[in-house]
Amino acid sequence: MFDVLLIRPGSTTFDEEGRMKGALDIPLTPDGTRQVELAAEQLAKYDLDCLYVAPCESAQQTGLLFSKRCGWKRRTVECFRNVDHGLWQGKLVEEVRRHQPRVYKQFQESPVNICPPGGESLADARQRIDATVRKLGRRHRGGLIGLVVPEPMASLVRCALLGCSFGDVWKSELDAGNWELIRVEAPCPVLA
Repeated sequence: MFDVLLIRPGSTTFDEEGRMKGALDIPLTPDGTRQVELAAEQLAKYDLDCLYVAPCESAQQTGLLFSKRCGWKRRTVECFRNVDHGLWQGKLVEEVRRHQPRVYKQFQESPVNICPPGGESLADARQRIDATVRKLGRRHRGGLIGLVVPEPMASLVRCALLGCSFGDVWKSELDAGNWELIRVEAPCPVLA
């Protein structure tokens, strides 16, 4: 058993405009920085073993702010790089819905099995993180770690930890600056 503070980076211009950022590097907006500062105030009471941070710019900025405010040591974890949305990156969610209604509907009903043109499927992204989540669980058994991971990768990490199914990718893509405390009980599906 171990505990995880799963933290979404603060918002970017793409989040605020309803665009899919995928694996693009986009900095925090002033609102995104305020979201992180508020979350840091809320989370400063926690004593983390380590804060593991995705390599994208918004996650790195978020991790750095947490490290400074909370005194947490941090490490970048490459496999937490966000899902590559290929040719959809930078597009408005509404634009994809309007121009590709069948694909949009399939992505809502069964997001794990759809691969954006030139991108990566959620199933492939999930496979990419499973070994790292297992390793972190063994390394920090009985401890508390933080993960700064952008959406939709954060939802995939959450599902890996809890053994749940992935929800609406379109909603999660707009989710920024939030956090949750997850208690990972044994046997965790990905840790088994």
